[in-house]
Amino acid sequence: MRRDVQRIFQESQVLAAQAGDRTAFGHLAACWQPRLLAHARRLTDTSDMARDVLQEAWVDIVRGLPRLRDPVAFPAWSYRIVTRKAAQAVSRIQRTRRTAHDLASDPGQGRVEWPEAEARSDLARVSRAIAALPPAQRAAMGLHYMDGFSVAEIAVALGIPAGTVKTRLMHARRKIRAALEPDREGDSDDTQ
Repeated sequence: MRRDVQRIFQESQVLAAQAGDRTAFGHLAACWQPRLLAHARRLTDTSDMARDVLQEAWVDIVRGLPRLRDPVAFPAWSYRIVTRKAAQAVSRIQRTRRTAHDLASDPGQGRVEWPEAEARSDLARVSRAIAALPPAQRAAMGLHYMDGFSVAEIAVALGIPAGTVKTRLMHARRKIRAALEPDREGDSDDTQ
């Protein structure tokens, strides 16, 4: 029930922001900034890049908000903008690395160092397993389990078919399960 009231309030904020209410837009931005930043972080792997991506995304969100036809679509629409901006940023970096031949000289990129004390906890094991997922699977997992998006909303946010979302979630869950239960590697369920 609380979630429904919150969504209705956010939809009213979208409508007010579309009508030019700066206070409503400020509330909307304050509400969605942490969520969109977390999504950008999942897609880019660095906090600095995530902040840059989100800044670029907010420019597009502000420009496109008056053309958004359905305020209910704001969450998926804004996540889609962040996804697109993150893909562009990652693509720029990859081009730069290829050009400079830095890819081969940076083998540790994407690895996360974990403090020894934290490595002993279950939370650290889960965090490592999630961090080890490919960015596409990590994004789908985050949107579904952390942000509470449905498969259809994730499909819109990531710009992919719903079936692809389901496949990414399935593979991500299998990889996390395998990382948390290494003795199950030989099970026939993991080989399919």
